[in-house]
Amino acid sequence: MTKQRLGVDTGGTFTDFVLMTADGLRIHKQLSTPEAPEQAILDGIKALGLNAGEFDLVHGSTVATNAALEGKGVATAYITNTGFKDTLTLGRQARRELYQLQALPETPPVPESMCLEVDCRLAADGTELKALTAEHCNAVISQLRVLQPQAVAINFLFSFLDDRHERQLAAAIQQAFPDMFVCCSAQVLPEYREYERGMAVWLNAWLGPLVEGYVQRLYAGVKPSPVAVMQSTGGTLAAAKASRRAVNLLLSGPAGGLMAAKTFAELCEEERLLTFDMGGTSTDVALVSGMPRLTTESHIGPYPVAVPMVDMHTIGAGGGSLAWIDDGGLLQVGPQSAGASPGPACYGNGGTQATVTDANVVLGRLRPAAFLGGGMELDVAAATQAVAALAEPLGLTVEEAAKGIIGIANEHMAQALRVISVQQGEDPRQDALMAFGGAAGLHMCALADALGMQRAIAPIHGGVLSALGMLLAPVSREVSRSVRKPLADASACEVEELIDVLSIPATDELRAEGITLDAIERVISLDLRYLGQSHSLNIPLLATANLDDLAEAFHQAHKRVYGHALDMPVEWVNLRVSCRSQQANVAELMPSWPIKEAAPALAEESLAGYDQPVPVYARQQIAVAQVIAGPALIVEQVSTLLVDEGWSAMMDSVGNLRLNKQ
Repeated sequence: MTKQRLGVDTGGTFTDFVLMTADGLRIHKQLSTPEAPEQAILDGIKALGLNAGEFDLVHGSTVATNAALEGKGVATAYITNTGFKDTLTLGRQARRELYQLQALPETPPVPESMCLEVDCRLAADGTELKALTAEHCNAVISQLRVLQPQAVAINFLFSFLDDRHERQLAAAIQQAFPDMFVCCSAQVLPEYREYERGMAVWLNAWLGPLVEGYVQRLYAGVKPSPVAVMQSTGGTLAAAKASRRAVNLLLSGPAGGLMAAKTFAELCEEERLLTFDMGGTSTDVALVSGMPRLTTESHIGPYPVAVPMVDMHTIGAGGGSLAWIDDGGLLQVGPQSAGASPGPACYGNGGTQATVTDANVVLGRLRPAAFLGGGMELDVAAATQAVAALAEPLGLTVEEAAKGIIGIANEHMAQALRVISVQQGEDPRQDALMAFGGAAGLHMCALADALGMQRAIAPIHGGVLSALGMLLAPVSREVSRSVRKPLADASACEVEELIDVLSIPATDELRAEGITLDAIERVISLDLRYLGQSHSLNIPLLATANLDDLAEAFHQAHKRVYGHALDMPVEWVNLRVSCRSQQANVAELMPSWPIKEAAPALAEESLAGYDQPVPVYARQQIAVAQVIAGPALIVEQVSTLLVDEGWSAMMDSVGNLRLNKQ
């Protein structure tokens, strides 16, 4: 028998499980345990009846993300060259509110007392101007003995050209403090721009001990089962490596959803999708066309993150988002969340504030006895009481207040979808909307209508799709190197030589994780810009392309993104190499949908806003090609789908529900 593989996605409210066995897939949801995320994973493994060693674990972690958003990293010393200790405080001197004349000062990421300087220096071409001496190292060690940080981030100028000073100082610190978490910028992000590189290495050090401790506790609970972690790029790496790369895990969970969406786009023969992942705490939206797009211009909270991450937009609007009345007497929704404890009022765990989930319960869209396949009874009275507490001061009925909560949440999510489509010059009307996450199915038709979209897809196992994506993701390594020279001065041989320099260690790491050489593929791209520009565009290097073709591809991309191309020299900024394994065989994971005979409705329920009772169907009983006209509710173990009026849903041969606007 093939060894079982378990995909786990840890969310703010629920932790999702997908177990791949020889007999198919098993799914499970478990309330998250935010104070000890590994505990929910261990509880879910127990609930699935698994024993350590019987499975391989691949999971997405929110430990780094939550710590960054909450500002709860460890005490970290930042070490740089003399004269540059204020780099992270100054940043790019960009203001959040451009026209705010009395902006409040922002807390610097690193206190001044924790910023140390060393009088060594490399020139812009990588030659040594001032050597790093033993006296320099001893002085730093003496300062660290006084400061007693838990982690150290080293960021020297031009270390992406030559990292000898960083390595030398790191070795000295590690010898003096064997348990200290030490990382160097050239290992985290070997690219030019000292501020972005400095933020990356500081985030990695600031979050690293937390991730390292979490991974160790999780592995101790499941050993000897091997553990892999999803990276923000949509590929996995072994947990032992992940514990040293916290900054690469900031979008660990959502990346799994995009990898699954990419697979389902292929199954559904859709060239491009807008994805909408609505969980209990937040909603993630993205545009997927082939492999998920990567960006090096993301932010986590106030912090820029220049390491490659899937290109998505996240907002604080989920099923657990709290509804509240602002000082002006207006109804608001989010970004605060009820989380897993106490959770929405309808969970019966002590929550009293109304949430989006409570509003859906009040409107009859969530069936109390069918939630989580009947594994969790919803408290309708508690949900009604929570919404009523808002309705009274607003002068509304409970039903009107619930509709208002849903309407505001929908508008927040529709605006997020516009950010990654319309605001990037993409017309979403010809695309399909793929909705997943436990709460998405109740909102997908309304969001598709808001963007003028005619098609939507509710994928099979959509309530746990991010966990399924963990099993679909390849093992991967993304590496890069700054070059900064006119593209016309580069040669094909030079490009190939640098590709090999970057590929060899990445390939060795994949082979150490059991990936055979013939199963590893490389994806090459270059960051290009016009000479004198600050920002670049990432252009794929096709196997048959030459450098002239690459320049022309850049001109066309610049025209598509910015509306014009220039008759100017093109500069080569960075080389990027992705080495990854082949993806899992989707056919093995997605057997044909077994139901052949159309199923009648289970019942009819009265839903607020509809004149007639609405039929309720069990998803697992719907037959291939069966068409269900809206309005209708379709319930399953981990989610509920509302087929709105004017829409219809049809089951395809894999088990996806295809929705079409009538």
